[in-house]
Amino acid sequence: MTYLLRVVLPDRPGTLGALASALGAEGADILSVDVVERGAGSAVDDLVVEMPSSRPPDVLITAAEAVRGVVVESVRPFAGALDTTRELELVEAVAAHPEQGVTLLAEGVPGLFRSAWALVTEATGEGARVRRVASSAAAPETEAAELRWLPLDKATVLDPAGGHAVPEAWTDLDTELAAAPVGRPERALVVGRPGGPAFRPSELARLSHLAGIVATIVG
Repeated sequence: MTYLLRVVLPDRPGTLGALASALGAEGADILSVDVVERGAGSAVDDLVVEMPSSRPPDVLITAAEAVRGVVVESVRPFAGALDTTRELELVEAVAAHPEQGVTLLAEGVPGLFRSAWALVTEATGEGARVRRVASSAAAPETEAAELRWLPLDKATVLDPAGGHAVPEAWTDLDTELAAAPVGRPERALVVGRPGGPAFRPSELARLSHLAGIVATIVG
């Protein structure tokens, strides 16, 4: 089984090595490491690890948190591509085919943000009614009739309990949601990450920057 493990760890030499050793001692094979956020003496890393099917994921948490200062933020099954497409490659694809830019954005974002799906939705100007502009293959089929948090002026974590109402299908499996404007406040990119982890400020900044670049290219 392959899992995505998000950890908060002290930003000091040797900590990541100690973490790798602790996970390896439990039979975990680290396939990739991505730095999500760094600052104030700590770092947030995403580790894709492979475990024997006979070993429960709880072992990963126990092993990781046995390393001094390490906290596991979340662990979930991972089925994404290991050779994650980087932002530059997506931007280059959009530049080559600007007429498909919004669709390429929706299809490419899940791999960049280790999420399950993404879609682009747009307010129609008739109250809070919206239409779907583009979506990735795994996006929920349920379409929103209205999204009262549109227009959106900046990238944000969507909290259905805090006023960001969305279709129930979008929040299945404890899905974490984030959204960013795509060129104008009426159009938003929505990203879903079932089972977490929650979107961090650095990820919102990346999402906003990427959506802005694509919108500029598309015009």
